[in-house]
Amino acid sequence: MQIRDALETDLQGITDIYNHAVAHTTAIWNEREVDLENRRTWFNDRAAAGYPILVAFNGTDVLGYASFGDWRAFDGFRHTVEHSIYVRADQHGQGIGRALMEALITRARLIGKHVMVAGIEAGNAGSIHLHEKLGFKQVAHMPQVGTKFGRWLDLAFLQLTLDTRDDPDGIGQRQ
Repeated sequence: MQIRDALETDLQGITDIYNHAVAHTTAIWNEREVDLENRRTWFNDRAAAGYPILVAFNGTDVLGYASFGDWRAFDGFRHTVEHSIYVRADQHGQGIGRALMEALITRARLIGKHVMVAGIEAGNAGSIHLHEKLGFKQVAHMPQVGTKFGRWLDLAFLQLTLDTRDDPDGIGQRQ
């Protein structure tokens, strides 16, 4: 298994993983599957913003993918990103998620991000445990803010501080 930046030729594998998560899990709180064009638009939007999409692959098979994007669309949040990571269902437990997360954290640091946020369905103990092993701290638990498969879902927020800088923009204190 290797990790690299995603290519357009990976989009079918990414779409398949995404759609499986939509149809069978509470990892994605969407109820409608997407088509290849939807993922192509997402891919191009991430690239235009300078954000990575990483894939774990073996030969030509996409085993998992990870990315991050803006956490909120306000200037004051420009140093914070929220990530997503998905591993193909038949590849769970192989260390792919951890490898993708480690690579994604490195990329966020390289482009000067300060905090990485994870929004995880609170019952997903495996994902929460992985994040905690990588240094994320749970900072919020929001009961019944979502729904899927006919039940309420709780959302856990975890965050990782990526650096120790005191001055967000490196230009001193502003009033």
